[in-house]
Amino acid sequence: MSEQPPQNLADLKACLQDDIKVKVAGVDVDGVLRGKYMSKDKFLSAASSDGFGFCSVIFGWDLHDAVYSRELLISNKANGYRDVIASIDLSSYRRIPWENNAPFFLVSFLDPDTKEPIPVDPRGALKITTTRAESMGRQCYAGVEYEYFNFKETASSLAEKSFTDLQPLTPGMHGYSLLRTQLNNDYFLELFDESAKFDIGIEGHHTETGPGVFETALAYTSALKMADSAILFKYLAKSIGMKHGIVPSFMAKPWGNLPGCSGHVHVSLRDESGRNVFAVSDAELKDGRPDAAYEDTKFLSQEAEWFLAGILDGITDVVPMASLVPTINGYKRLVGGEAFWAPNAVTYGYDSRAASIRIISPPSVSPAATRFEVRIPGADMNPYFALSAIFLLGLRGIEKKMPLTTPPISHFTPEDRKAGKVKMLPVSLEAATIRMMRPDSIAREPNVFGNDFVEHFGGTREHEVKLWNEAVTNWEVERYLELA
Repeated sequence: MSEQPPQNLADLKACLQDDIKVKVAGVDVDGVLRGKYMSKDKFLSAASSDGFGFCSVIFGWDLHDAVYSRELLISNKANGYRDVIASIDLSSYRRIPWENNAPFFLVSFLDPDTKEPIPVDPRGALKITTTRAESMGRQCYAGVEYEYFNFKETASSLAEKSFTDLQPLTPGMHGYSLLRTQLNNDYFLELFDESAKFDIGIEGHHTETGPGVFETALAYTSALKMADSAILFKYLAKSIGMKHGIVPSFMAKPWGNLPGCSGHVHVSLRDESGRNVFAVSDAELKDGRPDAAYEDTKFLSQEAEWFLAGILDGITDVVPMASLVPTINGYKRLVGGEAFWAPNAVTYGYDSRAASIRIISPPSVSPAATRFEVRIPGADMNPYFALSAIFLLGLRGIEKKMPLTTPPISHFTPEDRKAGKVKMLPVSLEAATIRMMRPDSIAREPNVFGNDFVEHFGGTREHEVKLWNEAVTNWEVERYLELA
């Protein structure tokens, strides 16, 4: 992107001098962008104040615009589905190259009375998280990898086919194929090239195993910028796909007999000088940290070990709320997931893709690249909540100087798992939501997500479960209609 984000109102006016309209968007709890075009005059007026009014119903309905099954905190009949304040983030400025270079800004949502972030606003939640880290002298950094199926379909053809008999972009299993991309070269390359123009850094872009599956790894950066890039990459992919008659799907498990779509998250902390605090010292680089809890963690700092212990301690309490696995379908990716490297247990290990948390540290990378890869999320995650959860749990571990008492995955056998010696993740959204909403849930702690967040987001997941429990699926009809 050639233009720098405006720093003040004067910069903003200069930036928009040749425009007549501006596109704005915020993010709802399901990770759906909700926004509109505004006239330049209206936008500049909003930018010179707290923001502009935005209907709170985006926190009162689900991703298909159905009002939640019970009244929730932010938007309800009692408050008349009133407006909230959409606060414009000037630093999020970019232009949309496939929409005539229209200027674009992200917003965060504020309570109209207190002007404080709404507890369940995704961008607000991550800002609260990063501010907490900053109060501890730490900066949050992250990366996201997306796997996604691509179909030769349109929104209309999906509806006409009732979402059945969909045509993959390419046939067969072709991970890391240089040949398969040639079948759809314009689309494949445009995803990368337009991302650069849209201020979304990409580190890697290739085919993944599965019919018509791509994987895109987004460039490592600060946590809020990373979450913005992740949510906007989905918007970009779907927009570019429309031009080519292609629907990219970030659904976690579109096919029962094929690998699902991951949304792996990489995280680390830096100090105020920019040093990676997860890295061991130069003196420890040869043989590792002598007081490490396990062989797998000897090239992690003590602070990183506490961070890891914090994630392991609280992850089962935040699985749905953190949007690590926020959908009914997401758990289909985890159940029996060992066959496709989808973790379903609370495990970790050095450079282990079989574990839920993969330690990436020397000797396989430089100390500066030391980080954790959290492999639980699917591509349907909400990146703001997922990053918030991981960092909040990790910071909790650091604050409590939490010892790492769980052995790495290499210490366990299949028999240990069967015998219940390995802590498992919830196997359904219903089970995960019940666990999250327990009175003593770690998610409810003030320095994690807090009660208001849990009650609202938990209600949205209860709604999703209710709809699923009421649904009659094709599988049920095929299995029971004739023979039951």
